[in-house]
Amino acid sequence: MRDLHKEARERLRGLSKENAERVGAHLVMAGRLLDTDPEAAYAHAQAAVRRAGRVDVVREAAGIAAYRTGRFAEALRELRTVRRLNGSSEHLPLMADAERGLGRPERAIALAASEEARTLDAETRTELAIVVSGARSDLGEHDAALVVLDRIPAAERKGDLGLRVLQARAVALEAAGRTDEAARVLAGIDPEALQRAVGGGELPADDVVVFDAYDESADEGNEAEADA
Repeated sequence: MRDLHKEARERLRGLSKENAERVGAHLVMAGRLLDTDPEAAYAHAQAAVRRAGRVDVVREAAGIAAYRTGRFAEALRELRTVRRLNGSSEHLPLMADAERGLGRPERAIALAASEEARTLDAETRTELAIVVSGARSDLGEHDAALVVLDRIPAAERKGDLGLRVLQARAVALEAAGRTDEAARVLAGIDPEALQRAVGGGELPADDVVVFDAYDESADEGNEAEADA
């Protein structure tokens, strides 16, 4: 478990040592595989849920993996559970985008307009604005999609997040039929830098370790501690 992020290790302290070790291994692998093999990451997250379903970081991993594999309804359930367990709203952008994935852009916009959204830090508010811009485009409200991005503070348009804002602008312009403008925006972005900016999901190198392939059978019938 020492290979897991310190904050996550703290969350597993209520488990037995053996169970915490196995859950931690699944969580690390879920994070490691999220970009390269989301389905395998999802399998690891589910294995962790079977062992420790009442731990917030476990349900968080399950929600993120479900989102990354297109299981949007499941992602919403899991991330709502995380919110109930720890009171954090940090995953509101993912929840809003999952609503979009389910064909409910109005709900994504409503989440962004909630009191809860006002508690987010600047970076997370920018992430949410990007989602809202997409939701406006989904509804055919193309001018509104661009206005949402224009309102993002200049301080949040730097670095990787700034590249993602530019990408969102290009997408909004494309959706509005302004393809030449979209092309000009994309022409000013380094493709490799953009790829790094939108990758996400990978744990810092010092928090990752390669584990041997896990034994799925060892996880079967181990739900007692999760439900205790």
